[in-house]
Amino acid sequence: MVRKIFCMFGLLVLSTVVFAEPARENPAIVPAHKNNDWTMRYLAINERVRQGNADLIFIGDSITQGWDGGKEVWQKYYGSRKAVNAGIGGDQTQHVLWRLENGNIDGISPKAAVIMIGTNNSNADEYTAQEIGDGVIAVCNKVREKLPKTKILLLAIFPRGQTPSPQRDKNAKASEIASKIADGKMIHYLDIGEKFLQQDKSISADIMPDYLHLSPKGYQIWAEAIEPKLVELMGEKKK
Repeated sequence: MVRKIFCMFGLLVLSTVVFAEPARENPAIVPAHKNNDWTMRYLAINERVRQGNADLIFIGDSITQGWDGGKEVWQKYYGSRKAVNAGIGGDQTQHVLWRLENGNIDGISPKAAVIMIGTNNSNADEYTAQEIGDGVIAVCNKVREKLPKTKILLLAIFPRGQTPSPQRDKNAKASEIASKIADGKMIHYLDIGEKFLQQDKSISADIMPDYLHLSPKGYQIWAEAIEPKLVELMGEKKK
């Protein structure tokens, strides 16, 4: 009787092992291409990079691409710094990884790269905070691999939504996870999220009209917040 029970228990354990759910591969760290409209922007970035003269590069999604709409602020802070805007709307970490592997940073060696990516991975429940954080880390590692002399300024994912929400919390957790890659030498981490918030943690439409993308006032806040660190990383003299 004892032997029979033992055998049944053994079969139960065996079946548990055999039919266990396989671990999911994190899509946020697997380079992925997108659609035709995206390809046009990606190719335009490649063309800009081929021209050289790139001492500074911003890498990200539509919030980074939106510097095109904040041209006065961009010109004021980055016009003389040979800056490249490598942001594409809708990008998730895996799309940035694909671009970095396929020309967006080839043949250049900027003094600094500003990275802010991950908010599009947080839409719905497709990704966990851990997966998003790992995706951001993968982007940083790819930049370090291809641009070993470039110092990275990794920014926490900006707050979004008019008021605090689970999505904000997920992005904050993902940023905290990603921040662990910062070594204070080649990778520096900076969270400027509070700069966009009011005292009650809400976001003003004056700064983010749709509570995600920045207005010119929002880009001014961004530029001012990172300027001291950027001066340091680029080896410039303080003004």
